[in-house]
Amino acid sequence: MAEPPAAARSATVLSLGAAQTLAWASSYYLPAMLATPMSRALGVTPATVFAAFSLALVVSALLGPWAGRAIDRRGGRPVLMATSVLFALGLAALGLAQGAASLFAAWLLLGLAMGAGLYEAAFAALVRLYGQGARNAITGITLIAGFASTLGWPLSTLMEQLWGWRGACFGWAALHLLIGLPLNAWLPKVASPATEQGTRAEGASAAEPAVAGLRTAALLALVFAIAGFISTAMAAHLPRLLQASGSTLAAAAAVGALIGPAQVGARLLEYGLLRRVHPLWVARLAAALHPLGAIALAVFGAPLAALFFCLLHGGGNGILTIVKGTLPLALFGPQGYGRRQGLMMAPARVAQALAPWLFGLCLDAWGAAALWLSAGLGLLATAALLLLRAGGSRSPPP
Repeated sequence: MAEPPAAARSATVLSLGAAQTLAWASSYYLPAMLATPMSRALGVTPATVFAAFSLALVVSALLGPWAGRAIDRRGGRPVLMATSVLFALGLAALGLAQGAASLFAAWLLLGLAMGAGLYEAAFAALVRLYGQGARNAITGITLIAGFASTLGWPLSTLMEQLWGWRGACFGWAALHLLIGLPLNAWLPKVASPATEQGTRAEGASAAEPAVAGLRTAALLALVFAIAGFISTAMAAHLPRLLQASGSTLAAAAAVGALIGPAQVGARLLEYGLLRRVHPLWVARLAAALHPLGAIALAVFGAPLAALFFCLLHGGGNGILTIVKGTLPLALFGPQGYGRRQGLMMAPARVAQALAPWLFGLCLDAWGAAALWLSAGLGLLATAALLLLRAGGSRSPPP
């Protein structure tokens, strides 16, 4: 695969990163700001709004392998352009919702868009363009889209204050058509549909038995599911968890705000010092950071250990976002990357859908001791990564 000019690659990363920022801000981070006014107007509880959001995550898990296969064959440009339209339709439908049924129907549409339009699809688009050399580009878009909540939450709040929650949904829909669609259309076209023989040539030989590839893929799916569960559970319950550990509400909010900068800082570290380290070693380090912080918080409590926990959790979570794209590429090569990525990330989407509810139950029952659950899961993910070899399994799962 010919190496594109650096300026062209940078333009691709910038455009795709900006499109991803819009996609995440208007979907994954939307309910946090609009669930309460939305539920009030529709006559449902906020929990119902989040249940519809969970449905969208499950739908995205089911669609992921299909979207990945489409990107493997045709490249990311047509798929991501289609998701811009789907996001706009889903958000417009959400703005027009009149009750629970139309609320769930709108989130079903958004789930289709999320399944083919978030990080997994963007990573597959970059691998389709750059093959084995996509690692830095993957890191680049996560650096940009890492500010999705930083931009999305204030913008959703501003639009809701100016136009109401329906107007905010329409505003996000318009942004997808006016900004997201052109940004995704800016992606380079791939030369031709990928062929099995052509893509296989870029991967290493299938020297290991297929069962080794399946074992590696299963372990990665477990790691990504755990990472998704922990990330979503902390996003939903971190202030409450810190309060249960002895922090005041104000201190919990202030310390929790450091997670975003910690994520971005860790991604910069991965792009700089760790860029020449094999992604498996980076993944092991990142997976161990949440358990280390959780153990410190559980043993020492607030306030200093709370700060330590948030920095470690945020840093680990930030790097794991990159690892979800770079580690499968390093272990399996670019052949069939999109479909494989969709399959491996499906359990993570389901885990994300269940995490707020399940971890909330644990927090209700155990208080701060619920942290031992996330710490134990983090240690399990670290152990699973220790079972893998940096040489990888170059025999992709069938």
